[in-house]
Amino acid sequence: MSKATIIDGKAVAARVTDSVAEATQAFVSETGITPCLAVVIVGEDPASAVYVRNKGRMAEKVGFRSLRQTLPADTPETDLIALIQEWNADPSINAILVQLPLPDHIDDSKIIELIAPEKDVDGFHPVNVGRLGAGRFGNALIPCTPAGCVLLAKSALGDDLTGLNVVIVGRSNIVGKPAAQLFLKEHCTVTIAHSRTKDLAAVIGGADIIVAAVGRPKMIEGSWLKQGATVIDVGINRIPAPEKGEGKTRLVGDVDFDAASDIAGAITPVPGGVGPMTIAMLMANTLTATRRQHGLADIAIAPK
Repeated sequence: MSKATIIDGKAVAARVTDSVAEATQAFVSETGITPCLAVVIVGEDPASAVYVRNKGRMAEKVGFRSLRQTLPADTPETDLIALIQEWNADPSINAILVQLPLPDHIDDSKIIELIAPEKDVDGFHPVNVGRLGAGRFGNALIPCTPAGCVLLAKSALGDDLTGLNVVIVGRSNIVGKPAAQLFLKEHCTVTIAHSRTKDLAAVIGGADIIVAAVGRPKMIEGSWLKQGATVIDVGINRIPAPEKGEGKTRLVGDVDFDAASDIAGAITPVPGGVGPMTIAMLMANTLTATRRQHGLADIAIAPK
C-alpha cells in the first residue's frame, strides 16, 4: 500500500506569494501606490512575536510597506483603540491586523469590531463574517487560514471540488465556520463536526476531504479515514519529545499523521502544511483590500 502524497504547504504558499508580488508590482506601476500592512502586537508573547516578524518580512518581500507597532502588555485598552482609529483614518494604511490573543484586560471582540471592515485583512469583523455567510464573496475579506485550506485541497485534487464530501472538525469562528462557507462555495457537501459529535469516527469515515481544526493532538485516528481521503490538518500542538532530550517538545497536528499516511490519498504535514498558507493568504488579502480601496476590481490570486 502506497503512502499518502504529502501536500507541500510551503511550495503552494510560495506560488501564492509569487503571484501576489507580480500583481503588486503591476499595481504600483499603474497607480504609484504601495500597499501598506499595519500590524499591532500587545505584549511580548514569543509565538506571537515570531508570527508578526514573519508577516512583516513577507509583506516587504512581496512589495508592500510594512508597519509594526509593539505595545507593552499593560497598555490600556483606550490606547489600543486610539491606535486602531488612527490607522482606520489613514488612507496610506490599507490593511490592519491585530495580533491575537490580546492581554486579558483588553476585549478582543471590541477591538476587532473597531477595525474598518475594508481594512480587516484577518476577515474577523462581523461585517466580513456576515458577507461571507451571505455568499457575498466579492466584497468580503476572507479569513486567511480557511482560504488556505481550500487552496491546499485544490492543489491535491484539482480546481473542481464539486460534489465532494467535506468534514470540518472544529467549529471556531476563525477556521471551522468560515471553512464551511468556502467549501460550500466550491459546491461541496459540508458537515461541521466537533469534539462532542456522536460517533465522530463514522462521520469522518464518509469524508473525501477532512479539515482538522479542533486543537487536540492526534485526536483523529488514521483508521477513521476513508481510503484515499485528503487530509488538511490545521492543528498545531506542542507535545513532549523525550527522544530529543529532557524537556524537549515537538509539533504535531490534530491528526495522527503516521497512521493517516497509510490510508489517506494526500495529507498536509505539521509543520509545513497549513501554516505557511495563512501568511500567504494574508498577503493576498492585503492586495485585494488595497485594490478595492482604490476602485479596482479583484484579481485572481492563486497558485499557478
